[in-house]
Amino acid sequence: MNSLPVRLLAGAILIALAYATAADALPEHSPVPGGVAVVPLPAAATGAPTYRKRRVMVARFGDERFAIVGIPLSAKTGAHTLHLGSESVSFPVQDKAYREQRLTIKNRRQVNPLPEDLERIRRDRSEMDSAFRHFAAGPAVTEFSLPAEGPISSPFGLKRFLNDQPRSPHSGLDIAAPEGAPIAAPAPGRVTAVGDYFFNGKTVLVDHGQGLVTMYCHMSATTVAVGDQVQEGDLLGRIGQTGRVTGAHLHWSVSLNDVRVDPNLFLRSNNAAP
Repeated sequence: MNSLPVRLLAGAILIALAYATAADALPEHSPVPGGVAVVPLPAAATGAPTYRKRRVMVARFGDERFAIVGIPLSAKTGAHTLHLGSESVSFPVQDKAYREQRLTIKNRRQVNPLPEDLERIRRDRSEMDSAFRHFAAGPAVTEFSLPAEGPISSPFGLKRFLNDQPRSPHSGLDIAAPEGAPIAAPAPGRVTAVGDYFFNGKTVLVDHGQGLVTMYCHMSATTVAVGDQVQEGDLLGRIGQTGRVTGAHLHWSVSLNDVRVDPNLFLRSNNAAP
C-alpha cells in the first residue's frame, strides 16, 4: 500500500490551496479535532476516498481534486489516513484546546432523563444518525451563509458541564436571536428529517450532498417537510427555545462524513476565494 509522508503532504496541502484559491472557494483548512482537512488527491487515484470507513466529499477545481474531510472532536493528534482503493494518503492532525462552558438547566429531567424518556431519546438519535450517515452523490457544496442573524452565544467545541455534570462537547454553533426570528437554508439541499426531539426540540436536517448535512435545533416552528428541496435563503423555520435550552437561540450543526465539525469553517466570509 502506498502512502505519502506527512511532512510532504503538509507542504502539498499549502501549495494546492494556493493554487485552488485562484479559481474557487474551499472550506477553511483546519486539521484539528472538530476541524476540516482539505487534502489534495493524487491524480492517478481512482478509488472513492474513505476516512474511518466512511466516504468523504470530493471537490474538483480545474484539474485538481481535493478530499474535504471532517475530523471528529475525539481525534488524536498525529498522522491520519485517507484510503483510496489500493492507495492511501496521510495527513497530519494538530492539537486544539477548547474552552469549558458551565450551564444551569432548570429542567433537571433534561440533564438526567427519566427511564421512560430513554426509548424516545434512542428513537430520536436513530433518526438523526440515519440522516447524518447518508451519502448522496452530486456536486460539492463548499460554503454556507449564516442561517440566522444574531450574536454567537456559544461557539463550537466547548467542553460542557450541565448542572456541574460533564456532558458531550458542544457539537454546533449557537446563534442568539429573538423567538420567532427566521432561520434560512445556508445552501441548496434536501430536507431529510423534521422532528420534535427530547434534547433538540423542534429540529430540521438538510442534506447538501456528499455527506454534508446541517441541523437546526430548538425551533419554535418548522416550515418545511421531509423531501422538500430548498435553496439558499429559503425559510426552514423560526427561532425558539424548545428542548434543552437556557433561552431562545438556534443551535446549528454541520456534519461531514458523519462527523460534527465547526460550522465557521464553511462560512463564505472565512473561505478561500478568488
